[in-house]
Amino acid sequence: MKRLAGRTNGIAVLAMAVVGLLCLGAANASGQPAFKGGDWEITPESEAALNRGLEWLAANQTAAGNWESNDLGLVGVGALAFLSAGHMPGVGRYGENVDRALAFIATHAKPSGLLNMAGDNRDMYNHGLATFVLGQAYGMTPDPLVGRTLDRALKLIARMQGPGGGWSYVAKPGDGDLSLCVMQAKALRSAVDSGLEIPAEVIDRAIQQVRRHYHPKHGNRNAPESELRKGPGQFCYSIGGGNATVAMAAAGVVCLQEFGQYDDWRIPKSMEPVTAAIAAVKPQAQHNGTMPFDAYTLNYIGQSLYQVGGKGWRDHYPKLRDCLVASQQLDPKNPAHNGKWAAQGQVTGKPGELYSTSVAVFILAIPNRYLPILQEGPIDGLRQQFSSVQP
Repeated sequence: MKRLAGRTNGIAVLAMAVVGLLCLGAANASGQPAFKGGDWEITPESEAALNRGLEWLAANQTAAGNWESNDLGLVGVGALAFLSAGHMPGVGRYGENVDRALAFIATHAKPSGLLNMAGDNRDMYNHGLATFVLGQAYGMTPDPLVGRTLDRALKLIARMQGPGGGWSYVAKPGDGDLSLCVMQAKALRSAVDSGLEIPAEVIDRAIQQVRRHYHPKHGNRNAPESELRKGPGQFCYSIGGGNATVAMAAAGVVCLQEFGQYDDWRIPKSMEPVTAAIAAVKPQAQHNGTMPFDAYTLNYIGQSLYQVGGKGWRDHYPKLRDCLVASQQLDPKNPAHNGKWAAQGQVTGKPGELYSTSVAVFILAIPNRYLPILQEGPIDGLRQQFSSVQP
């Protein structure tokens, strides 16, 4: 990828790079910055829970930098938890933990640039997630290996894009499901934070592929857009409308937000099942480790709420936050259990505990807005740059 001249802040990059479409920061559907928030976002209890989660992650990280898992995507999520709480590589209490996690990822990159040590069917999923984390860390670390690894990883994403604008699970050009799109969207977004350019056609095609995954709740997905706008609907796992989960509704929103499509009419429609799911959450059993949603779903719910912002963030984030605080496991005499959240969903064992705990810490840390992806910035001019990409 071509590096922009000099190191610039995110707003300057937006004005300079063709990838400015992947805006730095959260904005709502009207193009205004997300809800600014305030003291209500963080409580003493949530801050204490966040710190306990970090302590668990640090205590259970191996000397090699992973968490009993060679899944580079999961190792990246562990690093992201520290970064989201303001712990920079090599600096302060957890600086060494961040360094070791990033080094584990970078040193295990394949000659092609691929970031995956698991089976081939996890190639682009792990690659997209690990690339995103490297992009968030890039401006915080002096390690040149991180920059070189990130550059090759971004090039691979552009090469592996399928003819329809999506990506396959295996590292070869192809079009897969929406979960693949959101992983690559977050990685491409890191290009902004890294001062790297992405070809405009990669973004154009990805946006159109994401929109193909929107499906009306009742009716024909191929109906005229004027008809689709009238009824409820959401983003789905497959183009045909299969697997219309809360996770996929939120993931589609995250994709379009990463691609700067803030006024896309599909965003508020897909947020309806997301906020409804949060409203339906029952009080959590005290400190049994069970989160209100599995880590995969919680990750996208939290991000979509924040990125869309406004009243939805104000109304629903406190419930997510307080459920996480109430469900965190507490066992001060046993560092193997104190401060973690239990494995849920498809990722089990210690890797599942890493995943759940890292995502919970990230959600609790969002109000700090330490990560580049959480910085709020204007989006003036983005629609003019990509006027051909219509909502």
